Amino acid sequence: MRLNFRNPVIFSALLAICFAGSPSGAQENQSAKTQASAIQVMMIGADGIPVPAEFQVSLYENLIDQLQKKGVFQHVYRDGDRNALAAPDLIALQCTVQNFQKGSEKVRQVTTVAGATSVTLRCQFSDKGGNSLVERNITGNVRFFGGNLKATYDFAKKAANVAGENFSAVPGRNSHPTGP
Repeated sequence: MRLNFRNPVIFSALLAICFAGSPSGAQENQSAKTQASAIQVMMIGADGIPVPAEFQVSLYENLIDQLQKKGVFQHVYRDGDRNALAAPDLIALQCTVQNFQKGSEKVRQVTTVAGATSVTLRCQFSDKGGNSLVERNITGNVRFFGGNLKATYDFAKKAANVAGENFSAVPGRNSHPTGP
């Protein structure tokens, strides 16, 4: 019996069989993630860029909150937490403000096209030895409605997504509570 490869149905079936065994892009991306059970978030630096104190605090607190909600890491440690030293696969996250533009809530409410608030941070994820694993500029914005501090929430969500794209929890490792 001779197969006719010009028949579109037979050709499509053969292509499907050939590609059925190849890994999908999602599986490849999954295996490329670095496994880590803990992350320590260092204080946000500004490197000479004037950033109001409420923005720096909000950036830090929203970042910790979003990393915990994302659930990529079993433990999210704050800067200076000595419990982090016990984590064998600890990731350190250092963020530094690169650009800050404080907008106007009143102008946004009136025009919705002006008065945007924007903050860009350089985020570096590194291993315990200080080797950089991922570096990325992440920008948080509030363009239309909302308070200026909403830009810090936007940044934190994006940073947590970057962590989720690049890191995964260590399988089979039990979670140990770090406090009340």
